[in-house]
Amino acid sequence: MRSASVPASRARFGEDARIDTPTPEQIRDTMPFAALIGHELLEATPEVVRGRMEWAPERCTAGGLIHGGALMAMADGGGGVLAFLNLPEGAVGTATIESKTNFMRAVREGAVVATTRPLHRGRTTIVIETELARESDGALVAKVTQTQAFHYPRE
Repeated sequence: MRSASVPASRARFGEDARIDTPTPEQIRDTMPFAALIGHELLEATPEVVRGRMEWAPERCTAGGLIHGGALMAMADGGGGVLAFLNLPEGAVGTATIESKTNFMRAVREGAVVATTRPLHRGRTTIVIETELARESDGALVAKVTQTQAFHYPRE
């Protein structure tokens, strides 16, 4: 039986719209780019999405720092998941329409963890904030604010 907190628009995760809330792994597996950049999805609820990305040379700039684009992609992926888990009744999808990133410090080793939360939920958009921090000491790496638009079927 489908969980009451999961709209029928998310039925693609199970047969005959009878599913429980999808696991973080099931959600992440629907986003091939997240797998490509090494984004692990640790937790995914309508209130918070948590992810992790390990430092690796292929994710770095020439100086051995995790590339800002990799960090932004991680935040965008978490924001997309959070928006998806907050789809209003009747909405069928979501897309990023605005994103702002402030970088605080570099990541030279270890992993980055991302925590994504909603700031505002509306009928046509959701505003989301993601904090990216070094896993080793919790130091803030970047803060991302983004807006996602909800898509509705055309009649």
